[in-house]
Amino acid sequence: MIHNSTIDTQLNHKSIRKFKDITLNHEQLETLYTVFSRTATSMFMQNASLLHITDEAKKQKIQELCGQKYVGAEGDLFIFIVDLYRNQQIRKQLNKDDGRVHTTDIFFQAMEDTLLAFQNVANAVESMDLGYVPLGTINDHPLQMLKTLDLPKLTFPVLGMQVGVPDQEPQLKPRLPLKFICFEDSYPKDFDVKDLKDYDQVVTTYYDLRDSNRRIDSFTKQITGAKLNNHETDRDQLVKELHQQELCLD
Repeated sequence: MIHNSTIDTQLNHKSIRKFKDITLNHEQLETLYTVFSRTATSMFMQNASLLHITDEAKKQKIQELCGQKYVGAEGDLFIFIVDLYRNQQIRKQLNKDDGRVHTTDIFFQAMEDTLLAFQNVANAVESMDLGYVPLGTINDHPLQMLKTLDLPKLTFPVLGMQVGVPDQEPQLKPRLPLKFICFEDSYPKDFDVKDLKDYDQVVTTYYDLRDSNRRIDSFTKQITGAKLNNHETDRDQLVKELHQQELCLD
């Protein structure tokens, strides 16, 4: 296997949830903004935007919606946004109709732009000896989050990222063996859950810093547990909120 500084950093990624009380300086911010802007983009539409949240009241509200005390606390908080509003405005101000900006196809292209930009920024963060944690919880309460961020139609928050100087050293979380996730030419359909026995054992020996006195459940127990059981959450309103934002209408 090839090793270099970039690959080794990627292989040793750990989500950081405790940061020192230090915010990013101007040079660091400018670097991350520029990396964001240089990300590959579908059809050169550049359908992504980045919000850096510095308002204390807004950070507190976002923390409440996410239900995680480290969100908006030490370090810096970023929100990665699907942005079709800007291109709609370009068309409108140049006397064109909305065209395809409301379609699911264009939304998916914008989603791809945004997720690629997220990972680009994440790689840059760790290359500067900083840490981060992805925040999927920004969509736990989509309507309230849209109101808190005061986003216009044709935009939608996809992921958050808390960035800062790490103040913890978590263990490397064990991932599924490659044979279960990487395939050649065709997807194997002979999966047998019993083949995950060894991986389950590895997972149960991992201690999560969020509950350092308790081992976590095996992988298969997590998949068959509450996370995927039938229950209603505000996330079930995501499609409705996308439509209210005039996204994915066709």
